[in-house]
Formats: sequence, C-alpha cells, structure tokens
Amino acid sequence: MPITDPELLKIVEARVLNKMVCRRCGALNPMGARKCRRCGSKDLRPKRKKLGR
Repeated sequence: MPITDPELLKIVEARVLNKMVCRRCGALNPMGARKCRRCGSKDLRPKRKKLGR
C-alpha cells in the first residue's frame, strides 16, 4: 500500500531510513551512533536512502 500523503511520507522516511548499519554484523543503530550496539565495532555506514518507488 503506497503512502500518498507527503507529510506522512516524511515521518515514515525519518523512522525507517535514518539509521546506521554495522558493516561487521549488519545491526541497525541510531543515526548518532559511534559504535555498534551489538558487536561494538566502530565500522558503521548510513543506511541507503531508497524507499521502494
């Protein structure tokens, strides 16, 4: 079910896409994280910002 309301889409994108992903174990972390919550690695990257459109 696609989201058509632009305001709701901004909220959904912020909750789903603003994450950091650990390159070592794949865990999702908050955007401000400096190390992984699961394995402690400092090798994090931002989640790719593409919503299925």
